[in-house]
Amino acid sequence: MKYGFLLFLFGLFSVASAIRCNSTNSCPEDSPCCNQYGECGTGAYCLGGCDIRYSYNISACMPMPRMSSFEENFKDISVIGKQEEYLGNASEYDWVYTGYIDSYDDALLLQMPNQSTGTVVSSTKYLWYGRIGATLKSSRDRGVITAFITFSDVQDEIDFEFLGYNLTAPQNNYYAQGILNYTNARNSSTSDTFENWHYYEIDWKEEELSWYVDGEKVRTVKKEDTWNTTTEEYNYPQTPSRIQLSLWPGGSNLNALGTIEWAGGAINWDSEDIQKYGYYYAYFKNLTVEAYDLPDFVQHRSNTSISKYHAFLYNSTKGFEENIFLTDRKTWLGSGDATGFDPQNEEEDKVETTKIVSSSGSHVVTKTTVKTKNTSGVTVKVPTALSSTTTTEEWTGGFVQNSKSTSAAGNSSGSGKSSSGAMRGYTAGSIVAGAIAAGVGMFVFAL
Repeated sequence: MKYGFLLFLFGLFSVASAIRCNSTNSCPEDSPCCNQYGECGTGAYCLGGCDIRYSYNISACMPMPRMSSFEENFKDISVIGKQEEYLGNASEYDWVYTGYIDSYDDALLLQMPNQSTGTVVSSTKYLWYGRIGATLKSSRDRGVITAFITFSDVQDEIDFEFLGYNLTAPQNNYYAQGILNYTNARNSSTSDTFENWHYYEIDWKEEELSWYVDGEKVRTVKKEDTWNTTTEEYNYPQTPSRIQLSLWPGGSNLNALGTIEWAGGAINWDSEDIQKYGYYYAYFKNLTVEAYDLPDFVQHRSNTSISKYHAFLYNSTKGFEENIFLTDRKTWLGSGDATGFDPQNEEEDKVETTKIVSSSGSHVVTKTTVKTKNTSGVTVKVPTALSSTTTTEEWTGGFVQNSKSTSAAGNSSGSGKSSSGAMRGYTAGSIVAGAIAAGVGMFVFAL
């Protein structure tokens, strides 16, 4: 058996000259941020998905906004912003998206129009251990994948995946820093995931990880059982992660043969749903998050409330749990040219004092002088997909699909037919210059 990853992204493919970043090649100073798809840049490259391991230096990536417990019913999709307009201010939006969304039947409707590359919705804040749950109906048909996952900037990942050809066997999976482990995936059993609402939960603790379907535990993984004797590290998800919901074409003819086989075969763009509505679709509603207390080793000064530290940082490119800091630094950028070490989010010549709380309990104070730019009407630089000549085998984690075509902008219909759902749906039409996807997880495939 030969295995590999599918890198999945929305939008057009980038030029071949894009600067690449990986374990052997870090980003240069003028494009310092390594996004989750292995390309260097500024602006949005330095926000969600910015990988500190392969960026120019550890300060290139922006702080990760910290998530608190909350509930989201998705009845009002105005809480979801367009990814290409997002500059990192998590107080503006709880979620961002690329692709096609609408609100229907008191739920969030994710759409995948005819010949499109689907949709990803991502939280703007990061959870560091907690219990998340969502009620959903998956899409259906061979080659169609629905996903409910957590994904960190160093590619820790926890998944629920729904293969459209097998509607009674939700798949659960996990990864640590994008490391391949072909035995991690498991299937559970339930009634038809397309016809019926089910409640799926991920209970992520420091020492164990569990998956639930309709309140019934279907699997538990203990951290102690993930010890890697070779690297002397735990291959266990342990870093702050975003919550992501997605619908994508695993059976696209642009994918590797093994991916298409894993997805159940080539996608049928002339299916019943495409003919009737113009798109494949999945529903999400009643999403809940219970954020657990931070790990005991995260200390803070006794006279300072830990609640004032609203974001996470790394203090080492190793990217493990013990490398997480808390900070009160701003999480947003002043322009699409900004970076973590030049965020351009302060008044001109203003010196900002930044407090950082480390896992060791030490208190570090840094000073940064930055100048503001007028951000009205700003066009955010966003990561683009890879050249069509890119092979999936050279990538590790995060997903990019080399899209040669996309559906028309400004319309969520793939066929132009009416429907009772989201023909009035929002689209990320302006991503024709390249769009950042919020990461849809690492799906293992066999060749």
